[in-house]
Amino acid sequence: MSAQPDAFEAALQRARVHAMEWLASVPARPVGPSRTADELRAGFAAPLPEQPTDPAEVIDELARLAEPGLMAMPSGRFFGWVIGGTLPAALAADWLVSAWDQNAGMRFASPAVAAAEEAAAGWLLDLLRLPPRSDVGFTTGGTTANFVGLAAGRQAVLDRVGWDLAGLGLSGAPRIRVFAGAERHDVIDLVLRYLGLGAPILVDADEQGRIRPDALAAAMDDGAVPVGPAIVCLQAGNLHSGAFDPMADAIAVAHDRGAWVHVDGAFGLWAAVSRRYREALAGLELADSWATDGHKTLNVPYDCGMAIVARPDVVRAAFGVHTSYLITDSSGPGDPFDKVPELSRRARGVTVWAALRSLGRAGTIALVERLADRAAELAAGIARIPGALVLNEVVFTQVSVSFGDDERTRRVTTALLNGGVAWMSGSRWHGRDVLRISVSNWSTDADDVALSLAALERAVASVDAAGATAGSTAGATAGSTAGNSGTGPAN
Repeated sequence: MSAQPDAFEAALQRARVHAMEWLASVPARPVGPSRTADELRAGFAAPLPEQPTDPAEVIDELARLAEPGLMAMPSGRFFGWVIGGTLPAALAADWLVSAWDQNAGMRFASPAVAAAEEAAAGWLLDLLRLPPRSDVGFTTGGTTANFVGLAAGRQAVLDRVGWDLAGLGLSGAPRIRVFAGAERHDVIDLVLRYLGLGAPILVDADEQGRIRPDALAAAMDDGAVPVGPAIVCLQAGNLHSGAFDPMADAIAVAHDRGAWVHVDGAFGLWAAVSRRYREALAGLELADSWATDGHKTLNVPYDCGMAIVARPDVVRAAFGVHTSYLITDSSGPGDPFDKVPELSRRARGVTVWAALRSLGRAGTIALVERLADRAAELAAGIARIPGALVLNEVVFTQVSVSFGDDERTRRVTTALLNGGVAWMSGSRWHGRDVLRISVSNWSTDADDVALSLAALERAVASVDAAGATAGSTAGATAGSTAGNSGTGPAN
């Protein structure tokens, strides 16, 4: 007999109570966790009970054990690591996805979630102004979305030279040259390692991290590098500056030389929805594949990425599988498992449908532009703090700041994080330590900006005060020592 609703009711009610308590705490709680994983492990790792425990009690215990170790990532003052919050409709849809418990791999087995994901994919292509017949696969995140795009590229360029990748593998295959900007995200290197393609050939970038098309042409034409299949990786949204590679020029260089072009747009691809960025992203639609995250700029729950490939035949050749027990979609949109490296997966695209349905076109554009506006406001406020220097042109949602030498920048960052009001992560860019701000949360408003700037000002003041105290103490100690030795000024 199927489980009855009352088997779930008490546990779900407790989960709802704890979820609402957590959400209510986010605006006022310190952003950082109060306990470390090592400190929390003992509570979670108690001996496994010999007998079952009531599900509602388990949920209460889980919430109690976890609470001190939760980072307030949904806070409007969390600016670390390009992590977004969660829109209300997306969060509620995610709860339904868990309750429905659908394996989203096959259209035949889960038609409702397949239809929702296909609709979301269509909206996505429309908003981003990408080729309407592209395949969209819903992945675990940006890493796997890049994996899908580059795997499709690997398939396409080897097909072009007549190499049977499925039958022969990579052993003995023509070498694929992969070109990427010097300031690409390291996930590109990681994915190339997964795919057995080795390290990319790095191409010079400008001061904002944008690949130089002339340098790309020179690298691809370099006679010292054997000519053969090639992939070019471009970037929509530099990790530190937010800048976009010059798409039209770089894609023309790559396509003129027969290369597949992949765009890593984990957070920055969403800029394409706004007219503000049409010039900066001109030619974006001419690439062959694109990768982006849902849990960054779009603000859907973890985990969710989107892999977009202009040629469905190529991505399905790379990931599709046909067996006697799977009821497959041999024509039309294809099965979800044809587009990602998973046969079984959560219906993560449903949250994208809910987010876009709740925002609409105007709301999606407003979300993207609001994030960029908040970044500009933070940069303007930081520029007024003595000793602070904004290092990048603030063109999208990223701000990189130095507070002088590396030691002072690190101390300001530590003081800010210890204060608990805002979270901004440290990084290193152009040979110097920086405080990096990524504005990614839909709820960040003018008050959050003001509170975060005030917290940063306090952090700078505390570092300067500590430095002055240390200097005074050192001076007094030196004076005392000099006086005692008879070589210093008289006391």
